[in-house]
Amino acid sequence: MIDKFKKAVPVLEKIEQAGFEAYFVGGSVRDFLLNRTIDDVDIATSAFPEEVKQIFPKTIDVGIKHGTVVVIYKGENYEITTFRTEGEYTDFRRPREVTFIRTLEEDLKRRDFTMNAIAMDKTGMLIDPFSGRMAIKHKIIKTVGEADERFREDALRIMRAVRFISQLSFQIEQETSIAIKKNGHLLSYISIERIYAEFKKIIMGKNRQAAIYYLVEADLHHFLPKLKSYGKELKQTAQLMSTMMWSESEFWAILLILIKVESVESFLRAWKTPIKTIKTVKQIVKAYELRSKEDWNEENIYYTGIEICESAEKIYAMINDLPLSDYFKAIRDIYENLPIKCRTELVVSGNDLMEWTSRESGPWIKEMIENIEKAVIHKEVANEKDKIKEWLFS
Repeated sequence: MIDKFKKAVPVLEKIEQAGFEAYFVGGSVRDFLLNRTIDDVDIATSAFPEEVKQIFPKTIDVGIKHGTVVVIYKGENYEITTFRTEGEYTDFRRPREVTFIRTLEEDLKRRDFTMNAIAMDKTGMLIDPFSGRMAIKHKIIKTVGEADERFREDALRIMRAVRFISQLSFQIEQETSIAIKKNGHLLSYISIERIYAEFKKIIMGKNRQAAIYYLVEADLHHFLPKLKSYGKELKQTAQLMSTMMWSESEFWAILLILIKVESVESFLRAWKTPIKTIKTVKQIVKAYELRSKEDWNEENIYYTGIEICESAEKIYAMINDLPLSDYFKAIRDIYENLPIKCRTELVVSGNDLMEWTSRESGPWIKEMIENIEKAVIHKEVANEKDKIKEWLFS
């Protein structure tokens, strides 16, 4: 048993000493069996929320209505959830009601995939009523129980299944896949924020090409914002991204370049993408368009910024099947030889210009600063006050 679990064993023991059952469950157990890094451990118990709160002096009610209490124990936070069953789902996402129960197997029965329906006790013994270990061994994504029912309960599970293709390099079992294709339209009922969170994990996974191919071949893109008509471009993007590390912003930039989208911002706003990401994607697309017209030089590298230039060059090289290393070196060499890397490094200020010209503040200052900046970039004048003053009035 790894340290993350060992550290939490006393939490399980305190619950057991109070007369209840407690187990590690869910993704932490799955990732432990896969030898993957574990961020947090989740604990399930037969104790009801109020009983958990009586056992531990420091708790936070984060999801008590659904049975979850955060326990603070020796400086660590642990999410502890009561065994439960779920009533009828009314919006293809959330159950109308949750019923707390005392039986572990009934709790595991409500979970999405067999690999996530394994529990582990404090000694490391596994409780696996739905053959989750076998699914992990054979790298299979299979629902607990009847697949159609699982996806109609919570349609976001469809995106989670595709995400596990990308993150774990698993394959979706046939009956589960049939149910995904049948129920793909239910994604229309899921909030964009939830869809985006899963899609981001899909495009950042190590096996994203297979995941995106599956997403398109199952026609799931028809129910994702703005993507209905762009299955071909999605697959092209996945193929281009298969050979090296890429960021989320670079993914969107490649896709939107291939689509030839008119407005990057309106497209990404439909996805509820963070403003910072939208800004970066717009910069990369603009830099790509610039690179398509001319080679990199001092001025366009300076004004674009080295990171955006390198992202645009990666995309340009991949789309046009060009070697990348030579161009990357050229960009880096030009950047390193720039006299200044940004305007704040310019030694002259507006106050200097007003003093030298005996003029009052106005729009002329911005224009003159920009002229000086350009001259310094092109090495027409050194970035020194005396030299700049002499250059201005010569």
